Amino acid sequence: MTITRHLRITGRVQGVCYRASMTEEATRLGLHGWVRNRQDGSVEALAQGPAIAVQALIDWAHQGPRLARVDGVLVTAVEEGERYSGFVQRETV
Repeated sequence: MTITRHLRITGRVQGVCYRASMTEEATRLGLHGWVRNRQDGSVEALAQGPAIAVQALIDWAHQGPRLARVDGVLVTAVEEGERYSGFVQRETV
C-alpha cells in the first residue's frame, strides 16, 4: 500500500546537508517525492511509497545528518493525489 506524508522539520536543519542527506536516504528506501528549504529556516518534505519505508524516513528525519539538530518533525497524512517519480530537491520557498 502506497502512502504519502508531508513533513516539516525544525531546528538547525539548513546549511548542514539535510536536504542532500534526506534525498540520499529516501532514494535508498525507494521513496518518491521531494524536499526543500523554507525561508523560515525549516525543511519541508513530501514522501510517497510503502508505509514501512515512509515510516523509516520519518524516523530518520528525527535525527537527520550528523551536523543537524532536529527540534521537531511534524508529520501530516496527505490524501491520494499526484504520483511522484524519484525523490528530488526543490527550490527554497
